[in-house]
Amino acid sequence: MYPELAIVLLSQHVETRHSTELVSGGRFGYLLKDRVLAVDEFLDALERVAAGGSALDPEVVESLIGRSRAEDRLAALTAREREVLALMAEGCTNVGISRRLWLTERTVETHIGSILGKLGLLVNDEQHRRVLAVLAYLGDH
Repeated sequence: MYPELAIVLLSQHVETRHSTELVSGGRFGYLLKDRVLAVDEFLDALERVAAGGSALDPEVVESLIGRSRAEDRLAALTAREREVLALMAEGCTNVGISRRLWLTERTVETHIGSILGKLGLLVNDEQHRRVLAVLAYLGDH
């Protein structure tokens, strides 16, 4: 509506859902409120945005990079692996997944092993890899 209007959004929390769309158009800044205390950096960001540029808080950039890595890993999954992961997200056991997809349990186990490998979820005594895979999937949807 007002494309010439420069906007600097100050937030207490990192929310990246619309950040890339907004910053790609220029004249947009997204900073965390804590950044205001670094007056010189804050004024520099305001000047850049007013001049048609953009300014992203380093924590926002870090969050965006982390999200794109997860999306890249999910993109590596086959269609069948995505189906298996979606059923995992619904709470299905391996038996439930095998019945829904008409697969043997061994085939489901193979798909899950492949999913965990492609997502880089290594065997770890402190984390539940299946839960982490589902969280990566849900973060993509």
